[in-house]
Formats: sequence, structure tokens, C-alpha cells
Amino acid sequence: MALQAAPVLLTVAQTASVMRVSKQTVYRLVHSGHLPAVRTASGRSFRIPEAAVLDHMRESQAPVDSR
Repeated sequence: MALQAAPVLLTVAQTASVMRVSKQTVYRLVHSGHLPAVRTASGRSFRIPEAAVLDHMRESQAPVDSR
């Protein structure tokens, strides 16, 4: 059985920096369900999977079909 690497988790501030948006925008995306996140053990902070951030950015930049 091969071990899988743990996913890279970003803080809200790191996510905001990668996405080039404010931290408040990241919180809105998390609370609306557009960006998955997990709470830390204290329950006061969020961690966002890096892969989810990259997927969200890729999807939001997809060309729009203008019919």
C-alpha cells in the first residue's frame, strides 16, 4: 500500500495572496460554498486546500460561450 501525500492547506491570507483578492473575498467564497475549507482544531480558523484554490481560479477564468 503506497502512502499518499497530504494535501497542501493554505491559510485565508495565503489564499487571498494567491488569488489576488482580499481576505474578506476568500471568507465569502468559503461561506457560500464556492471554495471548500476545513476548520482548524480551535474552530476559529479556516484552511483551504491549494488544489481547490487552483481549480477555482481555473474555472473562473474559463472562456464564456457568447451565443
